Amino acid sequence: MSSTSRSRPSPRIPAERQRTRATLIGATTVANWALLAVLTQVSGPVPPFQLTAMAFAIAFVCFVIWLICKGESPFAAMRQPFPVWALGVIGLFGYHALYFVAQQNAPPANAGLISYLWPLLIVLFVALLPGERLRAIHVIGSLLGLGGAAMLIGGDVDAGGSLVGYAAAFACAFLWSGYSVLSRANSGVPTAAVGGFCLVTAVLAAICHLLVEQTHWPEGIGWLGVIGLGLGPVGSAFFTWDIGVKQGDLRLLGLLSYFTPLLSTLVLIAAGYASPSIWLAGAAVLITLGMLIGSGWIGRRRGRLK
Repeated sequence: MSSTSRSRPSPRIPAERQRTRATLIGATTVANWALLAVLTQVSGPVPPFQLTAMAFAIAFVCFVIWLICKGESPFAAMRQPFPVWALGVIGLFGYHALYFVAQQNAPPANAGLISYLWPLLIVLFVALLPGERLRAIHVIGSLLGLGGAAMLIGGDVDAGGSLVGYAAAFACAFLWSGYSVLSRANSGVPTAAVGGFCLVTAVLAAICHLLVEQTHWPEGIGWLGVIGLGLGPVGSAFFTWDIGVKQGDLRLLGLLSYFTPLLSTLVLIAAGYASPSIWLAGAAVLITLGMLIGSGWIGRRRGRLK
C-alpha cells in the first residue's frame, strides 16, 4: 500500500465523531432525569398537572431567551408541519398525562416499573429503522437492565390497582419509546422545535389542572424545586434527548436509560428522601452488566484480549 493511500483520511471519521458527540449529549439526559424525583419532592405538594404546566412554561421561557441571545428567531423553528407537531406534543404531554393516570389508578411501584419498559421497547423498535438490526446481545442487555429496574422496587409490588391504571402505564412505555424512535426517523426537524412542544404541553397541562385539580402554589424552597424542574429534567433534558435520538446511538441510549432509576435512587438517598438497601446493590450490578453486554463492550473487550 502506498504512503498516499495510507495517509488518506477516512470519510467516515467525521460522521462517527458527530454520532459519538450526539450520543454523549443524549447521555446527559440520563443524569438530568435522575434529578426528577428529588426536585419533585423539593417542590412540595404541587398538583401534578400544575407542576407540569409550570415546569414546561419555565422550559419554554429559557428556550426563548437562549435563542434571542444567539440572535435567532424563537419562532422560526416552530414552523413545522402538523405531523411533526402531533408527534412532539403527544410525546411530551401524552406521556406525562398517562403517567399521572397510571400513578393514580395503580400502585406507584407497579405503574413505575411497567411504564419503564420504554428503554426495552426502544432497543426493539430501533430494529425497524433503515440500516438497523436486532442482535441477541441487545435483547439480553435490555432485559438485564429491566431486571435491575425491577430490583429498585424491591418488595413494593402488589396486586392492587385497576385496568385503567395498568393500561395507562403500558401506554406510557409504548408512547415514549415510539416518540423517541419516530424522532430519529424525523431527524431533519431541528431540535429547537422542541421549544414549541414545551409551550403547547404547558398550555394543555394548565387546562387539565384547571379542570381536575385545586391550585396549590409552592412555598419557600419549593420554588427552587419547580425552577430546577423547568431548567433540567422537564426542560433542557428534552433538548439533549432530541439531539441524542436523532443523531446518536439510539439503542445505546436506550440501554443507558436504565441508569436513570438507579441514579435517581442514589440522589434520593443523598438528599435524605430514601434509604440504601440490598436491592440497590443488586440493581446496580444488573443495570451495569446489561449496559456492557447490550452495547457490545464486553464482546469487544474479550476480542482485544485474545
